[in-house]
Amino acid sequence: MTIDIKKGNIDYLQLLQEISIDTFNDTFKDQNSPENMKAYIEEAFNLKQLEKELFIFSSEFFFVYVNNEVAGYLKVNTDDAQSEEMGEETLEIERIYIKNNFQKLGLGKYLLNKAMDIAVERNKKKIWLGVWEKNENAIAFYKKMGFVQTGAHSFYMGDEEQTDSIMAKTLREA
Repeated sequence: MTIDIKKGNIDYLQLLQEISIDTFNDTFKDQNSPENMKAYIEEAFNLKQLEKELFIFSSEFFFVYVNNEVAGYLKVNTDDAQSEEMGEETLEIERIYIKNNFQKLGLGKYLLNKAMDIAVERNKKKIWLGVWEKNENAIAFYKKMGFVQTGAHSFYMGDEEQTDSIMAKTLREA
């Protein structure tokens, strides 16, 4: 199995939308109403929104390929692109999305390690993310990777307020 990572740019817009919608649907459709799923997907993953995200200077996308086939992507944010005010010494993992047929190959860990490498290269002290409190598999994975819950914030799925656990990992001490 050959794994490669390519940095995303505007040329990846259609692919970004396809993976975002497919993986979000696969992961969350059974726990949410069709109306709320539709509303969220239309807002978060429309082409105009994703194009805007691709041009944010402090956000980056990295696409992971397995044997030359795209398997998913990573989105990281620094500085003012972070979804919460966490300061200049942190990096946010906003998304790790892996397509269903590529699950259980270690790609989540691979992308998480890529995010940590980026954080270290940029001299960040901490890395953090938000994960839905009901996504037990993801929470267990992040705990295994050394993350601890440090707080929570609201996440809106359509008109339903949900809670994301904020999990963080210290990369280096002050």
